[in-house]
Amino acid sequence: MSPSSPSPRPGVPAAGAAPDTGALPTVSPAPADDPRGLALGFTAYFVWGLLPLYMAVLAPAGALEIVVVRIGFALIFCLVLLGLMRRLGELGTALATPGRWGATALAAGFIAVNWLLYAVSVTTGNVLQASLGYFMNPLVNVLLGVLFLGERLRRGQWVAVGIAVAAVVVMSAAMGQVPWIALGLATSFGLYGFVKKRFPSPVHAVTAMTAETVVLIPVFVVGSVLLAQAGLLTTVTEGPAHFWLMAGLGVVTAVPLILFSAAARSLTLTTLGMLQYTAPILQFLVAVTVLGEQMPAARWAGFGLIWLSLAVFTVDQLNASRLHRRAVRAGDGARA
Repeated sequence: MSPSSPSPRPGVPAAGAAPDTGALPTVSPAPADDPRGLALGFTAYFVWGLLPLYMAVLAPAGALEIVVVRIGFALIFCLVLLGLMRRLGELGTALATPGRWGATALAAGFIAVNWLLYAVSVTTGNVLQASLGYFMNPLVNVLLGVLFLGERLRRGQWVAVGIAVAAVVVMSAAMGQVPWIALGLATSFGLYGFVKKRFPSPVHAVTAMTAETVVLIPVFVVGSVLLAQAGLLTTVTEGPAHFWLMAGLGVVTAVPLILFSAAARSLTLTTLGMLQYTAPILQFLVAVTVLGEQMPAARWAGFGLIWLSLAVFTVDQLNASRLHRRAVRAGDGARA
């Protein structure tokens, strides 16, 4: 998914989040939604939503190997892509100062944790938790704004957060433990988006993602060595078909990002916020209908509360956005 961050000012909804992507550009509201941009954005979220199906066929690769190999092949794919785009020189700009190195490393750390938790959710049969985590992500973004940016919640947002807390309690009771995968995914992706918003990269989205994978090269090298020593590097032991499936992780990492980046330039923030729910909805459907995860009554209750929370949150965001636009028009009229 694409990361999102707290709304930069009251009344303007944040851009939608999506599981499991690279760096995203700063998005400004567009005056109207372009149908082509809508199609590109939906395609990006559609790919992210079906990613559990792709990861499921990577067995017997474990979660750690999936992340390690993903870093390596994503870097290769992005370097080739940057070469074709004639943007390789931008890598120097992305990592030109200690401050940029630090921001890139922080973002890379959060997205690596997010990738690992996502891979764990698939390899352990907990895709429903991944879906829950990305449903929770917009609410986490709001809380990050309160904690780190001094933002104040509107009444509707407080209600939405309270319902979400009740959902976590219900899910914890149903599972016999706190849904740590869901909470970890929502938190890591929220923090990733927060870092990207607070320290925006001066380069193209693909260049920024490439810089993050460059920072993660030590993880790739050390992880590959340890997996090989333990006899767990299935990428090179399970035949050519498995190798190319693992190599495809680089493609499924970068392509949705490119589609989203193109879409974000021609869609309003409100539309992006609506599109973000495509991915967790698809993850939920895949988990229940294809992967056979069980949905007892208590789990339905937990998801129902999350959906109610998001409904309250979305209505509040739309109302706030409408009031903001009305105030802007009134101000323009007064100045005229």
